[in-house]
Amino acid sequence: MLAHIITIGDELLIGQVVDTNSAFICQELNNHNIVVDEVVSVHDDRQQIVSALDNAMQCADLVLLTGGLGPTKDDITKLTLARYFGGELVENDEVRQHIFELYSSRPQVFNSLTATQWLVPQNAIILPNRVGSAPLMVWMRHVGKREVIVASMPGVPYEMEIAMREQVMPFVEAHRTLTNAIVHRHVMVYGIPESTLALQIAQWEAALPETMHLAYLPKDGIVRLRLSSYGEASAAQLDERVSVLLPLLGDAVVATEDKPLEVLVGEQLLRLHATVGSAESCTGGKIAALLSKHAGSSDFYKGSVVAYSNEVKMSVLGVEKTTLEEWGAVSEQTVIQMAQGARRVLGTDYAVATSGIAGPGGGTADKPVGTIWTAVATPEKVYTKLLHLGTLRDKNTDRTTVAVLVNLLRILQNK
Repeated sequence: MLAHIITIGDELLIGQVVDTNSAFICQELNNHNIVVDEVVSVHDDRQQIVSALDNAMQCADLVLLTGGLGPTKDDITKLTLARYFGGELVENDEVRQHIFELYSSRPQVFNSLTATQWLVPQNAIILPNRVGSAPLMVWMRHVGKREVIVASMPGVPYEMEIAMREQVMPFVEAHRTLTNAIVHRHVMVYGIPESTLALQIAQWEAALPETMHLAYLPKDGIVRLRLSSYGEASAAQLDERVSVLLPLLGDAVVATEDKPLEVLVGEQLLRLHATVGSAESCTGGKIAALLSKHAGSSDFYKGSVVAYSNEVKMSVLGVEKTTLEEWGAVSEQTVIQMAQGARRVLGTDYAVATSGIAGPGGGTADKPVGTIWTAVATPEKVYTKLLHLGTLRDKNTDRTTVAVLVNLLRILQNK
């Protein structure tokens, strides 16, 4: 089953808003064994919407649109779709009742524009929108021998995500006729540059059958290898290929799951019934943000000290003044005491720490920009690692965050 995604809105094409909707939709469709063939963004312009639809209807089995369903004059998607499929807008009593209920506690929001939301295309199937006023609209049309499903959703991300999960995908599953499976296997590799990795596994990759495809997905020191088959190779066949790959990579393998690092760390901490905290200088709270990002993280993550200044390093974390004077803030000695202090102050089993020169200024001949020390304190000892990175500040802090989480994960995996 092939899908086309059309995201609608001027704001997407001038860079005012980042299109996260298409990424979310792609992930959901992949989970349902639906291949995304094309993603396109268009202006709030009738002709552009029609052209994108014409193109999608020629080859897609599923067309998903987001955006342009609001009550203001620039929101033209609803009327454009109604006329595209041969109809006009009509009042819908169920949508009207839903809107009254939605705004019953916020009467100040209800006005003449809001009232236009219960106008819907007369030829569409209307699905409930639990959290918003814009109706979810679906059309089913025969194009040659194909039956094409077209669904239009709001552009507001949280509304779209709920609509996708609760209404659109159940509708698609109930009406789909093509069910070829997409099978993926993932291997997460750390510490090997993408090009070096490609050379290292070149013979293994060359031996893959045509039914399998390998993708390299590098980011911040991690390379995610994704081995895929679109309905022709079985899961067992992919597992067999991965079993041959793993010995070629050795200790560089971090995980064989497609999960964020912080989730993998959390799973290991839960397995060990252990907790972690963080003491951050150059990363400024990025590690804390990731470790506390997902629901349930309070079961293993206790907190963070962002000790950017030496005063905070000493007064909160207990870093000794003589250590800072003799070795400096960016040193193995300092980062060890930061990690130990975090364990003590936060009352955790494990703690991580960072201190470095993120840039673009502040470097010296002995400690150039990109010099960063990291530490992981465990109940038994403190593990340290020195990073030599580049001169881009954000890239340095991102790569440091990844390095710390990888080191922590490896330590936990060996417990």
